[in-house]
Amino acid sequence: MSEIKFYSGEKIPLEMHKPKIIQKINLLPVEERAKAIEEAGYNTFLLQNEDVFMDMLTDSGVNAMSNRQQSAMMLADDSYAGSKTFSKLQQKIEEIFGKKYFIPTHQGRAAENIISQVYVKEGSIIPMNYHFTTTKAHITLNGGRVEEIFVDEAMEIKSDALFKGNIDLEKLRDVIETHGAENIPFVRIEAGTNLIGGQPFSLENLHGVRNICDEYGIMIVFDASLLADNLYFIKQREEKYQDKSIREITREIADLCDIIYFSARKLGFARGGGICTSDEATYMRLRQYVTLYEGFLTYGGMSVMEMEAIAVGLEETMDEDMISQGPQFIAYMTDELDKRGIPVVTPAGGLGCHLNAMEFVDHIPQEEYPAGALAAAVYIASGARGMERGTLSEQRDENGNEVLSNMELVRLALPRRVFTLSHVKYVIDRITWLYENRKLIGGLKFVEEPEMLRFFFGRLTTTSEWPQDLVKKFKEDFGESL
Repeated sequence: MSEIKFYSGEKIPLEMHKPKIIQKINLLPVEERAKAIEEAGYNTFLLQNEDVFMDMLTDSGVNAMSNRQQSAMMLADDSYAGSKTFSKLQQKIEEIFGKKYFIPTHQGRAAENIISQVYVKEGSIIPMNYHFTTTKAHITLNGGRVEEIFVDEAMEIKSDALFKGNIDLEKLRDVIETHGAENIPFVRIEAGTNLIGGQPFSLENLHGVRNICDEYGIMIVFDASLLADNLYFIKQREEKYQDKSIREITREIADLCDIIYFSARKLGFARGGGICTSDEATYMRLRQYVTLYEGFLTYGGMSVMEMEAIAVGLEETMDEDMISQGPQFIAYMTDELDKRGIPVVTPAGGLGCHLNAMEFVDHIPQEEYPAGALAAAVYIASGARGMERGTLSEQRDENGNEVLSNMELVRLALPRRVFTLSHVKYVIDRITWLYENRKLIGGLKFVEEPEMLRFFFGRLTTTSEWPQDLVKKFKEDFGESL
């Protein structure tokens, strides 16, 4: 992977692309930002995008497409059945992952639904390196239970551990022995554990999981949505693979997994998803749900234009320069905040920079959703929209009790090839100011709480008038500046 040093000695990420299409974005005055987040029920998901300056909510469906992707979309073969475009995507899947069968879906959580419908039943135990919100919901709805078997260092906010997304192999064996292999339909591994800072797994660890699963006759199901970042980290951090190509690393991962599914809103930089496998019996069990939930077998809820874009996007994921841009920008932002004493998850992972709300606003009790409050405060201070990844993202237990999250994080995603270095520097500046005034931030409480996936569309209010205090301080320090 190419390394570019600056004569000044500064460590600055350098974009290996140039923008050709631009989109105007809008930065509201601070008073209007405070009003917008109030109207959104202090839930960043409910903000109108026209009121957002930098949309750092997610990297899902908002990455920049390449010129090759956009041109490919014009070649799409629009057909309900037997589309040439589908065949092209299927061939690309087989070329990269070595999987013969491909099941298209409209996005990653649709793939999760199908897999859960087929394999999860009442009493099923699903071990994994860490859960994702929709993954857990699908498993729970089908009567299963998630068993998280992450390594101890995964819960360390500041750490030198390079692969905090690894599965603890001893814990895995203990879970299998305790519950019985017959009650464990598969072990799920997520590339770049989303909820604990986008932390990667190592290929060495995956080999270890494979050996244990083979011993007990258990499948490995791999969520490859954030594979691009994980590939970069394996090549950078795992000595054994530094001389291997991204394509070779990808294939080795794929060969160790029985089922691979992904959101193409992340992997492939388009809008769609899918499931792939080499086992015909597995394919036959899964495919029956496609026509029920998604569409026909040759589109699965995607447009043919999107499928063309995904085929090109998957190939571009094999380009080291392309997949390095996201992690390098994230590392830059994380390191700059860390230098300023601002609590962030280290080492920097994929997907985005993660603020540690538990320390940033340590005066706010978990029951008052510190990560949600901090996400709202970041928007007021900067116009940047991040995402709460803490207790708000959990759901209450069967008795209605609050389930406190292991971590309280605010994820500031950096969609690939979207923001410039000046954008990132601006957010760093505003977060620095916010940290110096963090005691002004107060808690949140629900006024409208959905039973499931509440963080998507629940509405909250503040426990005090802290947003007004924050606006007042902003005006004192910045005057009429946006």
